[in-house]
Amino acid sequence: MAVTLLSVFAIETAEDRRQSALTAQTAQTVASGLERRSNANAAYLRSSAALFATQQMVEAPLFRTFIRQLHLDGRYVGSDGIGWAMKVAREDIPTVEAIMRSGGTPGFEVRPRPGIERPFVVPVMFLEPDTDRNRRAIGFDMSSEAVRRAAMKTAERTGQPTSSGAVVLTQEGPNGSSPGFLVYMPVYSLSAGRDPSMLRGFVYSPFNAQRFLESSIDVNHLGGAGVRLFDEDASGQRLMAEVPTAEKSGRVVRRAIDIAGHRFVLEIEAPATPMLSIMSVMSLLFGLLVATLLLVLARLLTQQAVEDRIALAWFEQQSSIRNSLTRELTHRVKNTLANVLSIISLTRRRASSLPEFADSLENRIRALSATHDLLTQSDWGTTPVVAVINAELAPYAQDAQRHLEIAGPDVELAPNDALSLGLAIHELATNAAKYGALSVETGRVSVTWRMAGEEVAQIEWVERGGPPIDPDIRRKRGFGTELVEKIVAHELRNPVDLRFEPEGVSCSLLIPVRRRGDFAIRQPAR
Repeated sequence: MAVTLLSVFAIETAEDRRQSALTAQTAQTVASGLERRSNANAAYLRSSAALFATQQMVEAPLFRTFIRQLHLDGRYVGSDGIGWAMKVAREDIPTVEAIMRSGGTPGFEVRPRPGIERPFVVPVMFLEPDTDRNRRAIGFDMSSEAVRRAAMKTAERTGQPTSSGAVVLTQEGPNGSSPGFLVYMPVYSLSAGRDPSMLRGFVYSPFNAQRFLESSIDVNHLGGAGVRLFDEDASGQRLMAEVPTAEKSGRVVRRAIDIAGHRFVLEIEAPATPMLSIMSVMSLLFGLLVATLLLVLARLLTQQAVEDRIALAWFEQQSSIRNSLTRELTHRVKNTLANVLSIISLTRRRASSLPEFADSLENRIRALSATHDLLTQSDWGTTPVVAVINAELAPYAQDAQRHLEIAGPDVELAPNDALSLGLAIHELATNAAKYGALSVETGRVSVTWRMAGEEVAQIEWVERGGPPIDPDIRRKRGFGTELVEKIVAHELRNPVDLRFEPEGVSCSLLIPVRRRGDFAIRQPAR
């Protein structure tokens, strides 16, 4: 009987461990599903804000057309839709109401009316899809309620999608009590940066918490486990949504998750199990006759628990890698878009005609693309200086009458630094082909580089034998000059020495040389 009791104890312990591992795995899966839904919605809000920032006025036809072109297929990633709430000064409320009523929204009225202590309101102007439920929110002043107002202020300060705490959505009606939350993305005038005085309004998505939870998980794969979502704030935790279990077991796993900058708590409760498993009952019935066999089975179950823990650790590692890749991709896309926006802005100011603007912009984007190809070939690792220079000077190196000298040691650059160097070489080569040493047969261009320190490389561009430089050109600063001296210098975090000497153009650049570990997501396994 002693052997039998030990067998039962081992079996039950292994079963508990296995259930704990399965519950933790379920928590990881549900958390990943919620965060994926949140990230997808944030992407739609960012794209909407980018479009509306370029418009003088966000009108209903434009808003509805844009939302349809997102091809959300009516799912709206678990939310009630996507809406536009405009910042309106208190004295402009009658004018805005008249415009909305004449524009196809009869009965539009900002509510509740602001007091004299509030200089502006943020009413809901549009909310797609256009349903009876969503029409209840049209005209509601978001800034009239403290939780919504706090979320909008945070979004205004950070410029990022920001979730509110628990609220009851206006769509629920006067008698509704189902908790929900909203995610706000601020929209500023295109030229204003994040100047609060130039805030135009918010693109937002309202979420019914219960529908959001149910749309983010597959209930059939929960294995009978219960799921609860709490809003955590200074006052404690508030239950927002729940997928109940048939019978409470008391075995709970809690995990904090971040949805658009707001902390929520996910709670997974394991399904109830019998006091003794079938295997334990069989052990008691057969007693000493099957004790040896039960010990073997206990060992197998213990091994299964170990394998479950290993599987859970692997899932967590994969989730961490996926999150790191997402953050790195977001960072690199932002950097690339910032470069493109700067190029467009400077090209627009310097172009005298639309064809000139289009040609200049196309050439510079192609230069950026050429360097991107090199980075892709190196899996966004380090890229040799010589490869970047050869890629940008390839069109001129094919001409036997063009004299190019490219020399220097083996120096590897980080991805962002390689992009900046590619832009600089493209602008210098374009200038030389139009006005400098590459425009005549007798011209020569020398591109050399050396290590100027342990972490800095110096690149020298020297033109000789070209047409004499007009003194007026030295005083004029074209787009290429501004791009090299401002944008490239800013990205490289070092000044650029660009000189228009009588015998030809000279340019000296200092580029940081970083170890791969300073910017790589993970070091390769050795």
